[in-house]
Amino acid sequence: MPFSSTRRIPALRTAATATATAIALLVVVALTTIAPTAYAQATPPATTPMRLDAAVADSFARAARARPRPSFSTLRVTTAPTIDGKLDEAMWSQGTPIRDFVQRELNEGVPASERTEVRLATDGVNLYIGARMYDREPQLIVPGEKIRDVQLANSDHIAFVFDTYHDHQNGFVFATTPAGVEYDGQVIREGEGGGAQVAGQNRMQAGGMGGFNVNWDASWTVATTVDSLGWTAEFRIPFSTLRYQSGAAEQTWGMNVSRNIRRKNEELYWAFIPRQFNLYRLSIAGNLANLTLPVRRIRTVTPYVLASSQERWTSGVKQDAKRPMEFGGEIKYGVTPALTLDLTVNTDFAQVEVDDQRVNLTRFPIFFPEKRPFFLENAGVFSAGTPQAVDLFFTRRIGISPDGTPQSILGGGRLSGRIGGTTVGLLQMVTDAPDAQNAGQSFTVGRATRELSARSRIGAMVVQRMATDDGGDVNRTFAVDSRIGLGQRWTSDLWAARTTTRDLTGDANAFSGRLAYQTNVWNHNARIAQIGEDFNPEVGFMSRPGGYRAYDMSLMRLVRKPEWAWFRQWNPHVSYRSAYGINDGFYQSGYWHIDLTEIELANSTKFGPEYNISHEGLQAPFTIAAGVVIPAGQYDWGTLGWDYTTDPSENISATGRFDVGQFWTGRRSGGSGTITLRRGATFSGSFTADYNDVRLPQGNFIRSLQAVRLNYFFSPRIFVQTLTQYNNQQAIFSSNVRFGWLNTAGTGLFIVLNDGRAANSFFDLGAPQQRSLFMKFTRQFGTGG
Repeated sequence: MPFSSTRRIPALRTAATATATAIALLVVVALTTIAPTAYAQATPPATTPMRLDAAVADSFARAARARPRPSFSTLRVTTAPTIDGKLDEAMWSQGTPIRDFVQRELNEGVPASERTEVRLATDGVNLYIGARMYDREPQLIVPGEKIRDVQLANSDHIAFVFDTYHDHQNGFVFATTPAGVEYDGQVIREGEGGGAQVAGQNRMQAGGMGGFNVNWDASWTVATTVDSLGWTAEFRIPFSTLRYQSGAAEQTWGMNVSRNIRRKNEELYWAFIPRQFNLYRLSIAGNLANLTLPVRRIRTVTPYVLASSQERWTSGVKQDAKRPMEFGGEIKYGVTPALTLDLTVNTDFAQVEVDDQRVNLTRFPIFFPEKRPFFLENAGVFSAGTPQAVDLFFTRRIGISPDGTPQSILGGGRLSGRIGGTTVGLLQMVTDAPDAQNAGQSFTVGRATRELSARSRIGAMVVQRMATDDGGDVNRTFAVDSRIGLGQRWTSDLWAARTTTRDLTGDANAFSGRLAYQTNVWNHNARIAQIGEDFNPEVGFMSRPGGYRAYDMSLMRLVRKPEWAWFRQWNPHVSYRSAYGINDGFYQSGYWHIDLTEIELANSTKFGPEYNISHEGLQAPFTIAAGVVIPAGQYDWGTLGWDYTTDPSENISATGRFDVGQFWTGRRSGGSGTITLRRGATFSGSFTADYNDVRLPQGNFIRSLQAVRLNYFFSPRIFVQTLTQYNNQQAIFSSNVRFGWLNTAGTGLFIVLNDGRAANSFFDLGAPQQRSLFMKFTRQFGTGG
């Protein structure tokens, strides 16, 4: 069952009614508060992209690749600027700013079509950034939604990455849009997750496992303004909110700056980045020199108070779960500027957004990402294995018993950061026993990695789960891993692991090897993995049971035509994956994806037909739906698909796919899609539908899912969000309403209303199952910014 919160039971009055009221309120507010000019600007005329002769475009790209890595020195100031986005202090006119930006997209290496000026300054406590983004058509600037960690690619934005250890692999990202949002995240391994490709999985859902952790929230401030010259941004980033090496009086960090001019789909960089890479490619970033850093360490206390009302129905009988007011919180202490200790007690996640429901037509589990804030910070330090295929440590196992019962987290601690040149992570968490059938658990994780050179590193990890009332009930995972980068084109990933579990004496070993090749015209991957039948990482995630050998391969060609202004690229590609039983060689699964016609336009519209060939081998019957059982045997089928994405920056956009063809012993037709509506930076809403009509000799069935998401942003820190979902696979209607008034680092006031009901359709609701209302206030005190 999808995880929402460790206490996501549900509320005072019928949350379905409350949700409907909130939805109606959002629509009325959105339609009545948007000025008529917003409609006039709903579809602004795009500036015509530049057309280039192929030879000219190639010469620009070669010249950009030959540029030396740039360097910039910060200005030392004694008076801090007022963070209002106006850049009217004298300091912002001193010295020579960063100016020389070149394109990564649409035309690699071509100079920027609009000027950008960036200055950085420090007073020894904070890093200040003043950025002026000139624009000759300011009325066409795309502001984006006013919500923290918004999808940057959908709007104009300015972004900075800081490699604070100067190891060319790890860093911190800070960005904003003309709407003044706070966007931050952590980069590990240059953003390369090296994980399995999962249909429907996006970057945000990958959490901290995908090489970039957008869910990391720091304490900092930003303000923006839009004027007749374009737009400006002013940042204050406390050094105490960052991690860096201690001891050196003066340091040099890696740094890069990126600007996006959305209506032109123009992506600009200070240190040139070839189009096959992005901002996270720290091994080719520039330098930020002459930094005098304080020895001041972070010291924060973040207490919370929680009031809740909860109801649950069991066999139609209502049970009130009255809870007294609860207290808890976290302490963050900088042992050194590079090493941080986090302590938590009575850990609560009532404010966390619920999971997006998904349809599952396979016999394997679906991956749902971690969303709980405590586990997201520095999540990349503890990442090992193959993300979403064999995650050797998966924090969602903490707080959930093996049978799915929520377990309260009593508390714990985490020590993470750098000791010398080694990145270390230690985690200890303890959960309570929810009932007589489930014991309390102790979770211990130790992790160490060492950067060898740019793009290369080695590491080791140990994970343990132990019942608090039975020292013999223990599961352990031991692992070593490495990444080797050969130049900028070749990357290899290796890991090997072993588990120990009571009563399991078979093959408990696993290993994986991956080789990747990437240029601006080719993108290839190959992987082999073997997972023993008794390999059992109980505090991890496995996409299928052990006892198999897997092969993965993908080949992609990127074809450009710079002389076609409307065209971005043609991406013909083929991928293959398979799994065979280790002991018997049984062909368990196979999948060919053949897409030779995928086309992407200059405005990010993407579409193309594809053909997929699937194989599934059953050694036992598979119940795919109630009363529909597929016999044991070998099955092969082909499916014709069509996927599409329209320009995501438009006020109306769509994405989805259609499929039709054979399926197991019969046929399947259907698909999924999302339509998104935006009105300026204030309101957005989306409708998602997933529909599959399955016709088999063993029986027919339909799997469908509908979801409505509505958001209203009063400011970048005050918002109301609703998510209403119906899934006929579980016959459940769920609704979630969240009000947030944020302070710093994601703290503030949260009011969360949940409702769960049995249902026959999105509008045909049955008996209530659970309701809850949470009111939580959390505040950060100390030197975090």
